[in-house]
Parts: sequence; structure tokens; C-alpha cells
Amino acid sequence: MRVLMVAPGTRGDVVPMAGLGHRLQGVGYEVAIAANPAYAPLVVESGCEFRPLPGDLAELIKHPAPGAKASAGNVFSFWKKLGEYMDNAATGTLAAAEAGADVILANSVAPYAYDVAEAFGIPAIGAHLQPTEPSAAYPPVLMNSARSLGPMGNKIIGERASAGPAPYDGPSARLRRELGLRKESRATGERRRRKTQATVLYGISPSVLPTPGDWHPGLVMAGYWWPAGNPDWQPPADLVDFLADGPPPVFVGFGSSADIDPGFILDATRRAGARAVVQGVEGYLADDAIGVGSVPHEWLFPRMSVVVHHAGAGTTAAGLRAGVPTVGVPVYTDQPLWASRVASLGAGPQPIPYKKLTPDRLGEAIKEASSTPSYAHHAKSVATALSTEDGTAAVLKTLRNI
Repeated sequence: MRVLMVAPGTRGDVVPMAGLGHRLQGVGYEVAIAANPAYAPLVVESGCEFRPLPGDLAELIKHPAPGAKASAGNVFSFWKKLGEYMDNAATGTLAAAEAGADVILANSVAPYAYDVAEAFGIPAIGAHLQPTEPSAAYPPVLMNSARSLGPMGNKIIGERASAGPAPYDGPSARLRRELGLRKESRATGERRRRKTQATVLYGISPSVLPTPGDWHPGLVMAGYWWPAGNPDWQPPADLVDFLADGPPPVFVGFGSSADIDPGFILDATRRAGARAVVQGVEGYLADDAIGVGSVPHEWLFPRMSVVVHHAGAGTTAAGLRAGVPTVGVPVYTDQPLWASRVASLGAGPQPIPYKKLTPDRLGEAIKEASSTPSYAHHAKSVATALSTEDGTAAVLKTLRNI
């Protein structure tokens, strides 16, 4: 069976799909992953075929320094560019399917994959990293907040948010016209699939977010889809030397979400009295800090005392898997939810919203995370639970039942 995974988005959207694809290939499936060109090496390294989706979302969504506000013109420009990105991704998805597929697994920002699948007469299955289903159990991730509105409020606002306008509405409508499909809005299609209890696989651990009681049977909390390991990868020698030269340091990185000056970060880690590994720059920054590029979290995080990050789905999972305390600094969408889940699990202090981040607040949070034994204890308990889960099993079961 030929599986096409459609993963527009940033590295955090592609890495779990590449890990899942690697495991599916190991049991006989042919897997291709459609993603932005920047992630072609990652896909190929996982053993999957790469199919391009034009664009680079990472450059589009990166936030400015904490506290900086975007102008109205910048906001308008952002939404225009985001719409163009999604339109190109929809065109790329069609081309990727034309190259051959028997089933499509689509992430949460690729609803146009359902339109393509309908035209080709093949099944499409959601493969999401965020809890996109409206539920009483959590606030809608599009709110950029983890503040609960109460069970009824969460559900109602979640339903309204999912039916509201989105940057992929236009591309979906265009594809349906071009492919000769009946007229149907993206929101109507999602309501129809919800009514028929269509399958959506969630690459989320039920140990981190328990399956909500109001989910229908087609919504499956499969467990995390871990990255595919590269047996040939070796850590940089200067990083190995730095780690060996003192106590476990603090990791600080914000992935594709934000770009923070290393001086800001070092100010915070020094206030906490901690050594630092800073992602986004490379080489020694000072005697007490080193910068790193792309280093596998599964190797790096277990060697840290605390991990500080934007609380993206994959990075949060990696921190919990490593069993070390987390300081979440959420920037947008689902990140506030994951940061709040870490705190609810007792694996770290209360998160710091990115827009309120200061060196003093970050330093205090790092100090609290590293000096509170219960955080490390709970983090290790979550790691133990994650080690017993198999996120691939539910995916295999679904594919075998097609």
C-alpha cells in the first residue's frame, strides 16, 4: 500500500510524520511525505520518499522579540502570505497525489487533502498533532490560550472556531472547482466527517492528554510518533566537551516559533546560576554557554537539567520523554495547551507567555524548575508511562482496516 503523508508546516510538523513513516516502511508500506523543501533531507533520512510542497512556513510565522507588537500592516501582510502559502501547499498536495497514492494521511492544516483524495477515489485520514476536535475537555487551540471557558464554553466556542474562516478555505474551494467536485466548503466537509465519525489519528499520548469523554469512536489518541533515529549521527565534539565540563546545563530553544537574541537568554540562565545550551546559534557563546544547531532532542534532552522551549507538540513530547523538568514559554496556537499540560502533570512550573517573557521571569522559572524535586519526580513518572506506549499500533490497525 502506498501511503502519502501531507505535512505542510514547520519542522515540528514533519518530524513526527517522518518517524511514523519510517516505522510504516519497516512493516512493508511505501511511504511518501509531502512537505516544504527545507525538510527534504529529514524525509529522505527517514527512508521515505520526498514530494515537495512549495514554500517555507518557518520564515513566515517566526515571532519577533518578546513584547514587540506587530503593526496592522504586518498583520494584514502575514494573513495574505499565509493564504498564498496554503494555496501553494494545496497545489503541491495535488501533484504529490498524482505521483501515486492509495491512502492519504493529512495533518490538521491540510484539509484540501480530503478534496484531492475524493477526486482520486482514495481514502483520506486525519493525522493530527493537535487536539483539533471541539471538546468540553479543553479550550480550542486557535484561541492561543489554555484558559478553560468551562465545559460548555469550550465545546461551543470550539465548534464556532472550527466553522470560522481559515487560510485554507480558498485553496480547498479552488481545488474542488478544478477537480470537478460538488461545491462544499471546508467547514461543511469537516462537519460531514464529524457526523459520520470519520477516523482521525492523533499523534498525542493519552498519558499527557487523556482521551476526552465526548470524542466519538473515530477519534483515536494513538500516542506520540517519535522521530526516526539516525544511527550514523554523531554529536559535535565541542558540545560533548561542554557537557563533560560541568553540571548538566539548561536547554533553551524556541524552534520555528521565535527568534530571541542569545544575550537575552544568557541573562536569564545566569540569573538562575545555570550553564546553557542555546539552540539557533552554533559554537561557544561564553564559558558557561554553547550554541547548537539541529541536535536530536532524544540525545540532548536527557543530558539537561531543565528544558526551556516554546511548548510545541513535538518538543514538549521530547522533554517529557527525557524525564526532565520543563519550563514552557508558549507563543501561539496549541502551545499554551501543551505548556499548561506540563504544569498540570507536575513536570514543571507554570508557563510564561512569550509576550510577557523577561530575563528575570525566565531566570526565576529556571531556578524553580531545577530546585524543586517534585518536578523531576513527576517528569520521570511521565517518561516511564510514555516508554510503554506504541503510537504506531493504532495507525497500523487503521490502515489494515481500509
